[in-house]
Amino acid sequence: MKPRRGITMRTHFLITAVIFMFSVPLPGQTADTAALKSGVNFIETETYSQEENQALLKLYEDLRVADVSDGMDYVGLPNTGLVDPAIHPDWRDLDSLTHVIHGIALTVRYVPTQRPPSPESGESFSEWEGEFYSQYSSEAFTKIIREGHVIMIDDVEEADIGSIGSFNSLAWTEAGAVGIVTDASARDTDEIAKQGIPLYLREKGRGIRPGRNELESVNRPIVIGGVLVRPGDVVVADGDGVIVVPRDVAREVAEYAHGVLESDKQGRRELYKRLDMDPDQTVE
Repeated sequence: MKPRRGITMRTHFLITAVIFMFSVPLPGQTADTAALKSGVNFIETETYSQEENQALLKLYEDLRVADVSDGMDYVGLPNTGLVDPAIHPDWRDLDSLTHVIHGIALTVRYVPTQRPPSPESGESFSEWEGEFYSQYSSEAFTKIIREGHVIMIDDVEEADIGSIGSFNSLAWTEAGAVGIVTDASARDTDEIAKQGIPLYLREKGRGIRPGRNELESVNRPIVIGGVLVRPGDVVVADGDGVIVVPRDVAREVAEYAHGVLESDKQGRRELYKRLDMDPDQTVE
């Protein structure tokens, strides 16, 4: 292709390179035009057995967010996985540390709805609400909750929506979930705290889901507080915030993090003795 008058050879080369880049699929991205029009996911969802998940979680027992962050530095991923600190624990238990989470990510994404925000003429509110919950803003992910899952919810942070409440959070816990993390809001937070369900959120919410959001996907990659979360990643949360560990480095991160934790415990045990402090679970 001969460059037009007024366009330098360098500019012509750059234009040609850009056209080539956008016309040739990248490795692993071979979807044709028809497939792209109907929607294509380019990041695959890996699945893991319950035995694999439980074995991995064993490695994370007692680890703190700080230890795991050091482990991420060790494997060459500094500042990766550290969720926006605006996402914080709804409540904290400094006696038994029951607000702490160690779990496997089950991901959920809700998006803003474009559907009418209220019943149409002649339709009762309860009918409209029930249909919206069942048809558009359901909790389909409950079918796949297993022991050790953390429900990671990418929601509409700009809206006042209580996608998480006292009833459904308790039902998820009954199914095996060990905690909930959302980049948006939750309602009934007093009851959630009294029920002892670990919850990390951006802010308090009040509104119901119908007329406000829709379920977009389950067990697909999402973003929580600026961090990519893939199904099967390891999630650790405590008073310092939330960190997400990519599955493929999770074992190596945990092994290094345990060394950090044990060194810290040993040093603080000595300080406890010198200060005549009674040992607690953080140094035992």
